[in-house]
Amino acid sequence: MQQTVAAWAALRRRYWAHVPARLRLLRAATVLLATALALLLTFAGLAAMGTWNSVADRDAPRTTSAADLDLALNDMDAQAANILLSNGDAGKGRLQTPYQKAVGFYGDARYEIGHDLRTLAVAAQGDRSDEKTVESLTDGFAEYQELIGRALENDGHRGGKAAALADYRKATDLLQQQLVPSARTLVSSNDKAFDTEYSSARSTLSSQLIAVIALGVLLLVVLGALQWYLARRFGRNLNPGVLAATVCTLLAVILGAQLLTSTADDLRGARRDAFDSVVALSRARAIAYDANADESRYLLDPGRREQYAASFLAKSQELYGIKGATLATYDAELATSWQAYESDHQDLRFTGEFRRELDNITFVGERVAAEKTVETYAVYQRDDRKIRALLAAGKEDQAVEFCMGWEPGTSNAHFGTWMAALDKVTDINRAHFTASTDAGRSAVTGLLPWAGGLLLTAMALTALGVRPRLAEFR
Repeated sequence: MQQTVAAWAALRRRYWAHVPARLRLLRAATVLLATALALLLTFAGLAAMGTWNSVADRDAPRTTSAADLDLALNDMDAQAANILLSNGDAGKGRLQTPYQKAVGFYGDARYEIGHDLRTLAVAAQGDRSDEKTVESLTDGFAEYQELIGRALENDGHRGGKAAALADYRKATDLLQQQLVPSARTLVSSNDKAFDTEYSSARSTLSSQLIAVIALGVLLLVVLGALQWYLARRFGRNLNPGVLAATVCTLLAVILGAQLLTSTADDLRGARRDAFDSVVALSRARAIAYDANADESRYLLDPGRREQYAASFLAKSQELYGIKGATLATYDAELATSWQAYESDHQDLRFTGEFRRELDNITFVGERVAAEKTVETYAVYQRDDRKIRALLAAGKEDQAVEFCMGWEPGTSNAHFGTWMAALDKVTDINRAHFTASTDAGRSAVTGLLPWAGGLLLTAMALTALGVRPRLAEFR
């Protein structure tokens, strides 16, 4: 006990017993706190920049690549069906424009799938579950191409349509039962990883903001104490150096807090306001291509028409869900529910990916573009009923021509209009995602150097302000 008291007395004599010791102690406290605050802001800024690099260069691209893979798989299968449907009997009776377009789109989709698989293979490194999924997809896609290749080869022979259809059935079953579910698993897992990083980053930013404010307030208190002590001990109202250091510290704390809050706001804008919509709309586009493929499959394969009609309705429900609707009632119920939505945007009569987007309207022009997407979707849906009606009336050739034609007023033309509207609203959200990431990076590179420079200046000004007073005791 006596040793403790003696040690405390010795420390007090050394650091507080006389004026120079007190000034040095307050100066040292200022420098230490300013250094700690500068280090905290530097660490926070570097962490924020790392988050932006991950978000923009890894998390978002691998999620959209998985969604693009889902779309391309469905498109490739749809175009394979269209090739078989438009080729006639080994080219006799071929629908030239639909056939040529289908061949071109088939090649484009095949190339896109290869590109997406390579991108996802790189992104999956280190995640054994995703690695296995990509490996399975790669192997499955090779098998799928072999089956489609056989189907197209058989279709090139007179009377080979039945053999081609058998191979196509195997291929489309493989795609629907293995490839597409695996691609959607990758979309979900990559999106979940992005969301986890987002939540962690937001939590870290909140903690860092509290720490910056706490350290900043403590530093300002020490500077205030130093100013008060100098005024009381030396009979001067204000010490210019310490006053300037206080102003620099206050500005540094404000800039540091602004850096962290703006980063958190930009991160929320990138993820919640923009990318949530990008994911919903990317899923919608993949489902749309799958539904469009179901129309071609429906016409191509009479033995599975009931199955493909049910599949088309299920995908329609994923896009614009109407409880209890059938193909016979879907159009009327869509019109009724959409009219109710236009009167009241909170009306909840429909669900699905379009509802997710409409509930997340944030940006200028987004609502108009999203509503245009639903309106063009409704036109496409009415075309589907016309195709089925023509087929039911025994007008199969007309049904095929209307389904596969590209002239204005045909189903493919309306599908293209729908996809253009969907792309427009997706592009609005992609642009704001990019703008948010750019703004977040700019906040770090723009504010961090100023905050750090102000804190260094505050340390120097404190030392300069105290130095003349210490000189009086030499």
